[in-house]
Amino acid sequence: MFDPIINALPAFGLYFVSAIALLGVFLTIYALITPYSELELIRNGNVAAAISLGGALIGIALPVANAVVASHNVVLMLGWGTVACIVQLLVFLFARLVMPQICKDIPANKLSAGIFLATLSIGVGIINAACLL
Repeated sequence: MFDPIINALPAFGLYFVSAIALLGVFLTIYALITPYSELELIRNGNVAAAISLGGALIGIALPVANAVVASHNVVLMLGWGTVACIVQLLVFLFARLVMPQICKDIPANKLSAGIFLATLSIGVGIINAACLL
């Protein structure tokens, strides 16, 4: 009864660990390209930073999840996941271009900036996920 599940556990583990690693790499690079420390701001109660980072995490998790579903092997999944990471990093750079004040607004806990950045990340993440083959 449980044989198919037990037999699939190694593949599950490989895909799961690979997907979580992609999220970790993305969040690390994201933290490096933002001129403020999201985690420090969140620890200090900054809601705008929490919303913004949460949106970025959802925005990358959606295409990475789709890459897991759409890929026939882990190497392909990692390739599409890398593409998704690049797209999501470009979202932040685009937001900075469109709203130069956003890098001051997030640390200042302006919720509108956090919501805008989160919504942009999630919206692009949905489109990004749909485009993965």
